[in-house]
Formats: sequence, C-alpha cells, structure tokens
Amino acid sequence: MKNIFFTFLISLIAFAGKAQIAANTAPNTSLATKANKAKINWMTLEQAYAATQKEPRKILIDVYTGWCGWCKVMDQKTFTDEKVAEFVNQKYYAVKLDAEMKDTIRIGKQQYIWENGYNQAGVALLQGKMSFPTIVYLDEQFNMIQPVAGYQEAQQFHQIVTFFGDNHYRKGNWEKYQKEIYPQQYSLNNK
Repeated sequence: MKNIFFTFLISLIAFAGKAQIAANTAPNTSLATKANKAKINWMTLEQAYAATQKEPRKILIDVYTGWCGWCKVMDQKTFTDEKVAEFVNQKYYAVKLDAEMKDTIRIGKQQYIWENGYNQAGVALLQGKMSFPTIVYLDEQFNMIQPVAGYQEAQQFHQIVTFFGDNHYRKGNWEKYQKEIYPQQYSLNNK
C-alpha cells in the first residue's frame, strides 16, 4: 500500500511540475493580443494646442467620462483597430478629454475650469450637449469642424476620420463619400 501511495505521490508531483513548466513556457495569449493591438498616440488638449503651433494638423478629441461604458468599448475595440490607429496618428493630434476632470485647462490665453460637474472645455467642445462618447473634430487652427456623438465601431469611425482627415468634408457630400469614395479608397475591408 505504501508503494502505491508513494508511486501516486511521485506521479502527481511529476505531473504538477510538467504542468507548471508548460504554463510558464506557453505564450500568454491575452498579453500577446494586448501587446499587438494598435495604439493611438493620445495627448492632452494643451499638448495638442502646442503641437499645432509647431506643425499644424487636425485635432480629434475623444470627450468621455469615467462612468461611460460605451467610451470604454471604443477604447477597447475601435481605437485599437490597426487601420484606425494608423490613420489617426498620421493625420491628427488625438486628445483624450475627461469631461468631468477638475484640473484647469489652458489653451493660449483661454482658461477652462471645472464648474457644475464638468470641465468647461468639454462643455464648449460639446456645445452644451453633454453626450458621451463624443468625438470632436477641429481643424489645424483649432476651429470646430464638427462634434460626432455616440458609440462608433471601427468601420464607422474610420469612415468619419477619413472624411474629415482628408478634407472630404469641404466638398460637403457625406452620402456620396460614404457610398462611392470610401469603399474604393479607404474601407477597412480592403486590408
């Protein structure tokens, strides 16, 4: 009986050792997947303003809150799409702005403070329509192009960032762009 117990114990130890070695040498797929996700080069509003003074570029501002579930989904799915991140990093200064942040924001001579639950920079960018997430697009001189409210999947977001980023919005025909130009030039399905 002792021999059977001893053999069982040795087998159990050997099995546990092999399992531990396998666990230590197997690739961690969750970490590998996260490491391979594309990244947008996010900055603060102040950093984007300073950058446009040196090298003018459009600004994309993700106005979010910490409690916004759809904001988090966009962070995990939309903003990590490789083509989305590549285009945004090439054409825009990308800004993350927590609408509820209490820090004062200074843009040139203008100062935005926290008041009534929101930072007034967020209120100004959203034109008082506090909806999250909202992506705000500014031109190279920090002038408003347009805020776009609501959750957007990667394909939809890519359509919008290319529409503004490559100045198709100046021609003013979103429907034509969406149906004819985007599918031929930009579509994420053309990977």
